[in-house]
Amino acid sequence: MLVNRVERGRYLDSVALMRVSRRLEAQAGVEAAALMIGSPSNKALLREAGLLAPEGENATANDLVIAVRGPQARTASETALALLSEKVESAAPGMQTSRTLRGALELLPQANLALISIPGEFAAYEARRALERGLHVLLFSDNVSLDDELALKRLAAQKKLLLMGPDCGTAIIGGTPLAFANVVPRGDIGIVSASGTGLQEVSSLIARMGGGISHGIGVGGRDLDARIGALGTLAALDALENDPATSRIVLISKPPAPEVAKKVVERVKRIAKPSVVCFLGLDQPGIAPTLRDAAEQAMGKSLENETLRVGKNRGLVRGLYCGGTLCTEAEIIFRRKGLTGHQFIDLGADEYTRGRPHPMIEPEIRNDHVRRALSDPSVAVVLVDVVLGHGAHDNPAGVLARNELNRKTVVASVTGTEQDPQVWSRQAALLRAAGVLVAPSNAHAAELAASVIS
Repeated sequence: MLVNRVERGRYLDSVALMRVSRRLEAQAGVEAAALMIGSPSNKALLREAGLLAPEGENATANDLVIAVRGPQARTASETALALLSEKVESAAPGMQTSRTLRGALELLPQANLALISIPGEFAAYEARRALERGLHVLLFSDNVSLDDELALKRLAAQKKLLLMGPDCGTAIIGGTPLAFANVVPRGDIGIVSASGTGLQEVSSLIARMGGGISHGIGVGGRDLDARIGALGTLAALDALENDPATSRIVLISKPPAPEVAKKVVERVKRIAKPSVVCFLGLDQPGIAPTLRDAAEQAMGKSLENETLRVGKNRGLVRGLYCGGTLCTEAEIIFRRKGLTGHQFIDLGADEYTRGRPHPMIEPEIRNDHVRRALSDPSVAVVLVDVVLGHGAHDNPAGVLARNELNRKTVVASVTGTEQDPQVWSRQAALLRAAGVLVAPSNAHAAELAASVIS
């Protein structure tokens, strides 16, 4: 049975909707469930998942679609309404809230930054409104077209403002963590990053080496695409060059388009402040090969690394990642060592998260994959990341430890700091107690996993 219930004129945060979806899917008699705003892109996802009925097809972008498939679909759809009606504290006590940009600016007229997290169909319009009001913008939303991104970044450049994103998941502005970010000390190192987890990894490693961050500016994963031409990156470099609190700069990205890479490297060379460039996968002199190397070069010291004893084993490595850039970094390290045939899966990719929370929010999504890897006789090593910070699950190591991790060699890294809500040392201790080898960085973890099978 497939049931679609449409709640007209109802909008709720996507994370809240995903959590209700997970609770429904855990119920007996429910094969699949999803709660989504009825935008065209969301309806396409529901249709592809076999969850869109005629009632849902008629939903608009102002409506909420409750879609359930299974013998108990009708009962579960009623349960969804009850779950959505549960009182949730959406703001800290005493915090003023508003439903519009105009209302928010009336409450906080001194604000100079807007964080936008709404369906992609509407995100560009709201970002333009914020820029026209003289606000810097962090555009968390994805599904924004390249044409809109280019237009927004050109407008931001005209107004001498920062447009961070689209799909900017992490930033640290003036010591304030935004979206998925870690609690790191204020310091003199500025970071420009086209990768959210890359920014998290580098800023956390710098913090654990005793350093601090002036600003961590995310620019969105497509900023160094040939069409966009690094407009966000160049604006962020200008801002950090002129910032008196920043004395060193780190630039992080996957390999950009060749002509964009040349433009960005030439711009970095003109900055008087010491700078480190990390284009993952780009093997050129002067380019930091890993996120760990970028953090160490910025600090002028090496990250402490205890020697972990591990026996040799024949077989494959299965990398199961929450952070896409961390997954890419591990894969690159194996490729540089000439190790082939191993599997690295980014469980935060669209194909795994359609209608479901990102694994950094709900790491239970990874456990099915972990159990399969532990049971696979061809797999010798399971390689995982654990990402902490604001927005992440409150106990990701505890969720991972529900598996029988001592059945195989399991190697992990923990991206985070002691000041994070989850506390880095506590998460590492939980993993060690479960028999996991905990490396000090994602790069160290990949190298350790490679050493087992090579």
